Amino acid sequence: MKYLLICKNCSFEFESWFASSKEFDKLKKLKLLNCQICKSQKIEKSLMKPNLANANFKKEKKSNNNKIIKNKLKEYQKFIRKNFEYVGENFAYEARSIHYNKNKSKKNIYGKASKEDVKELKEEGIDTTIIPWIGDKEN
Repeated sequence: MKYLLICKNCSFEFESWFASSKEFDKLKKLKLLNCQICKSQKIEKSLMKPNLANANFKKEKKSNNNKIIKNKLKEYQKFIRKNFEYVGENFAYEARSIHYNKNKSKKNIYGKASKEDVKELKEEGIDTTIIPWIGDKEN
């Protein structure tokens, strides 16, 4: 069954499939459901609305969801800039230096790396995460 889910924390709406209403209830009770935006577990199911909306409504809803996501990314970026050292294009080199030099203090870094660099780092057991970055022109 397809349900419209609503986060009671940030009001984000999203759809998800469940085998049954009982399956949704079971997953919620086990705290396995959370908001894609704010990670809150305050998720409620809602009745699916008939798909009668016009094109403008759909564009407006998509635009609204995009704004929520963009704002969340801006929050992450602010946190990263405040708590991590920017190493620019030297990200792969710096990540390896931190990983292989056990005596060096562990510092948090961020920067730029190609998909190939990230793949190689993961193959070496170096934990990395790719975060979409909104440029200053997009803010």
